[in-house]
Amino acid sequence: MKKMSIEKIKGTKAHQQYFTKDGTRVPGVTTITNQLSKGEALVAWAWNLGMKQIDYRKFRDKTAEIGTCAHYLVQCHLSKETPDLTEFSPDVIDKAENSLISYFEWEKSHIIEPLLLEEQKVSEIYKYGGTVDCYCLLNGVPTLIDFKTCNAIYDEQIMQVSGYRQLLLESGLEVKNVHILRIGRDETEGFEDKFIEAKKLEISWQIFLHLLQIYYLRREG
Repeated sequence: MKKMSIEKIKGTKAHQQYFTKDGTRVPGVTTITNQLSKGEALVAWAWNLGMKQIDYRKFRDKTAEIGTCAHYLVQCHLSKETPDLTEFSPDVIDKAENSLISYFEWEKSHIIEPLLLEEQKVSEIYKYGGTVDCYCLLNGVPTLIDFKTCNAIYDEQIMQVSGYRQLLLESGLEVKNVHILRIGRDETEGFEDKFIEAKKLEISWQIFLHLLQIYYLRREG
């Protein structure tokens, strides 16, 4: 298993670079799904924070840092590595460790054997790439797990895991189940284990393919 890199986790998946075998650069899963409009939701979110006299930019950056740290701690735990937390403030580490405790509570009732962590893969068939958070045996079943540090699970995220699943399948790996583990960044956001049913996964994959087609059509325009 590859050594866990904080730089890989810190760099958003939307900005990671992926190349096919012939050297052609292709879009990542997050870049593809980011084409969906989030404008109205973001405006409402920023407005609500403003009403509480909270600078949304500082709030966004702080919560993103907590989420990155929490994600990194979980990945280091799974890879049995000692995390390097020198880049994080004590306050961020404290909150991220609370998120890690929530993960530990979930793990107590599961047997997880990681096979791939933060693994970059590229589809030679559909011409896109992605970084798989965790491919493992979960209670003995080949499973894709995607970690989300946020306050809810959205359809866009299910489209993302459908894309990651295809990357694993194309690599010759079996994927029986797909889960999104939502790890809250504080006590108000909680913890959620969402199992993605086969029908929902297939519909999301079809939407993902249409978004991929839109991405390439825009580049031709």
